[in-house]
Amino acid sequence: MCLDVTNGVAASGVLLQIWSCTSQDSNQLWTISTSGSISWTGMGFCLDLTNGVDADGTVMQIWTCSPQEPDANQLFTLTTTPGSGSTGGDSVSIPITAGSATAVTGNLLSLSIEQDRWLDWSGNATQNTFFFNCLDNIVEITGLPPQIRIGADSEDHTNFNPNVEGVQDQFPPPTTTVPYPEASSIVAGPGFYQAAKNLPPGTGVTWGVNFGGANLTAVFLETQTIVTTFASSAFTQAGITLDNLELGNEADLYSGNGLRASTYTVQQYTPQWITYATNLTNTAKLSSSNTRIWGGAFAGSSHTTTGFSPQGIFANGILDSVPGAFIETISQHHYSGSFCAGSESLLQDLMTKATIRSNLSSFTPDIEAVHAQGLNYVFGETNSYSCHGAPGVSNTAGAALWTLDYALYASQIGATQVYFHEGIGYKYNLIQPLTLTRSILDGSTLTQPQAPHIQPQYYAAIIIAEAIGDSGDTQVAELSISDTRLSGYAFYESGSLQRAIFINSLAYLTTTTTARPSTHVNLSFSGSGNAPTSFSVKRLIINHADDVSNLTWGGQTYETSDARVSGSLTTESGTVAGGIDIPATQAVMLSFN
Repeated sequence: MCLDVTNGVAASGVLLQIWSCTSQDSNQLWTISTSGSISWTGMGFCLDLTNGVDADGTVMQIWTCSPQEPDANQLFTLTTTPGSGSTGGDSVSIPITAGSATAVTGNLLSLSIEQDRWLDWSGNATQNTFFFNCLDNIVEITGLPPQIRIGADSEDHTNFNPNVEGVQDQFPPPTTTVPYPEASSIVAGPGFYQAAKNLPPGTGVTWGVNFGGANLTAVFLETQTIVTTFASSAFTQAGITLDNLELGNEADLYSGNGLRASTYTVQQYTPQWITYATNLTNTAKLSSSNTRIWGGAFAGSSHTTTGFSPQGIFANGILDSVPGAFIETISQHHYSGSFCAGSESLLQDLMTKATIRSNLSSFTPDIEAVHAQGLNYVFGETNSYSCHGAPGVSNTAGAALWTLDYALYASQIGATQVYFHEGIGYKYNLIQPLTLTRSILDGSTLTQPQAPHIQPQYYAAIIIAEAIGDSGDTQVAELSISDTRLSGYAFYESGSLQRAIFINSLAYLTTTTTARPSTHVNLSFSGSGNAPTSFSVKRLIINHADDVSNLTWGGQTYETSDARVSGSLTTESGTVAGGIDIPATQAVMLSFN
């Protein structure tokens, strides 16, 4: 039902009624101002408290809008986003049972680590406790650690030398745009790979091997060392496994970065990859191993059989080859935009619901082609803006909401996991695992070194983990919501509704001078079964979308010296009949009773 002007009479004192909602009925169109008044769209009349009587049972009327100072009889506390249209809030129907909802695991959100400074993440002789704790927090919630991919750009610049103790890196000078560049040369010794024993027990690892260097001996030596390391007792006893090997990073960019000729095509790539991957397959003895191969790992996709894409490598026979038989997963890299040349980006653009969906759904043809081959599809390297992120965007609280919606929506289009890329000092990190002496924003020297810390996106990992839980039998379904700023997902265990997440992606900034808008969600349920009548609420509280700290999840913080949660848990109680209010730049999780 909608708020309706009785008989459509445009005169002061006309009373209001509720009436069946009709999108074309001008009697039901209202404009909500940020000052708190609600006007009948285009008619010059405002919602008014009859005779100014503030008491239960007072009827509402329309009255000429006060042209100067706001009339106290016409000011209201709003629970819906300013704009035009009906003011009844967003009505969201949630299926009671899972039906065909997507199965998800607790490591849906996983991590891709830039290989050059791997020892700074893992620790070498001793464990990096801060990084371990960040991963272990997820284990405590879901029972599963995030999976770890080690590679990226620096994987194609890595060579093995048994005489090197840990790693020898050579870095180009930092720039304002890229304060922490990738190494141009990495020489790794046995200890570099052995450091993976510092990961949480049960971690599955994907390790990238150098294909860009076009050196078969290098592939052999690196593969041999990786496989031998993971076969050692330190790994087998901890259940830390080499799940996949990845040969080459973003080969579709080789033609532009000097690793291949400028005319390099997928028709040339595929047979060359098969040759090198055959070496890898034989060296790793994959036929008697549980380790498999990630295929693809391209920066983009042509979505055709003639260019770099899953369809392209399938058409050129990759799956019919000896190493192709060990491909179980196709990996795709994707960033929402680029900051490589210092171009500016708006935080609201990143957070916007439609942008997230159009960005990811462009890969639907590829995902369908991959699934048709019986293979898994992952976003094996992803984040907000390439070249380590955009300052004031990638490192902000708004990016946490983007991460939350992005990862959950990726599951809906067929991605089994989403690996958010991390590197020391990168702006878009979930985690900064060691002390930094240069600004991540512009490379300037910090007056005070910055200790290891989590960044806002880390809260998205925690929320996703809590929403999925530890049942091992969770499904997730996106909810149909017409509001362009509101996203929602329902979570089921053993087919039964347990939780829902709602994300209000309207950016409320430090520069915003108007009152913080809020959206009211009216809940209902569809399908057979007992519908819940109440719920508890946890909120991700964000003061401003462009803040870089001071977030809380259920009243608690992970912004601590050891990355462990601190503070008293705060939840609210709500009823389905009463719905839920979600302010701009906030996410909530409802746990149904």
